[in-house]
Amino acid sequence: MSVRLRGAVGVLLTVATAACSTAAATEPRVAVPTPGVEARELSIPFDRYNLSPSDIGILEGAEELLIRDCMRRRDMGWEVLPQSAAEDVEPANRRRYGVVEPEIARLFGYHNPPDRPTVARRAAARAGRMRSLSAKERQFAYGEKDGCLQQARNHLEQGTPQVDEALFNRLISETFERSQADPEVVQVFRAWSTCMREQGLQYADPLAAITDRRWMKGGPASQEEIRAAQADVGCKAQTDLVSIWSAVEKRIQDDAVAAHPAEFHALREAKDRQLAAARAVLARG
Repeated sequence: MSVRLRGAVGVLLTVATAACSTAAATEPRVAVPTPGVEARELSIPFDRYNLSPSDIGILEGAEELLIRDCMRRRDMGWEVLPQSAAEDVEPANRRRYGVVEPEIARLFGYHNPPDRPTVARRAAARAGRMRSLSAKERQFAYGEKDGCLQQARNHLEQGTPQVDEALFNRLISETFERSQADPEVVQVFRAWSTCMREQGLQYADPLAAITDRRWMKGGPASQEEIRAAQADVGCKAQTDLVSIWSAVEKRIQDDAVAAHPAEFHALREAKDRQLAAARAVLARG
């Protein structure tokens, strides 16, 4: 069974990333900075068992080569997508606690920043390839039972243990919710809220700020939104909110791992084996 669970985390974090994302689909009006250190250094215990965007890039790169070989055996071509640069890939927990990067807040407010150049190039190449595939090529590539993509995934998952995806998904959600109710986090939310109120902004916590309906619209961020996002990031720094919240979440997730040792061992083994298989494919080209 696949351990490709990043999507499950995405469901959990919808509330933290619900600010309009259409900016990422339009032509950037400003240079998009690389992800900031504030986002790149965020980590949680469950990261050891889940696939990061970078890990998914490794798997997809291997899949591309396996699909190419499979299509060639069927006398069909396959244009391998260009790889995204590592520094351009979205950090795994970038918006877990809302906006945390000062430069992103200054340029985009609560909107998701546009893709970095190599990520955008890969997405455009994928869309172009899909448009150019004939119905027959699409079936051979993506057919559910014997398509080349499914064969590629079967190859990468060969020998991986069964994992309890439902349990992991449930724990992802439950531990995040529990962290928000922890007394330490409640206290730092109050301090952050007081800091925001001193700047004329009324929010109970960072997730309320990032999901303000005023920011849920297309086009670039307004000056009002940018001001709020900058205040948000500043108040997080002033109150030490991110380090306090992440420390609480670490404790809660470590307890969850200790309570389900066999299940988490299987998740880690499945992830490691898939990535090892993918790196072997990439090494031989």
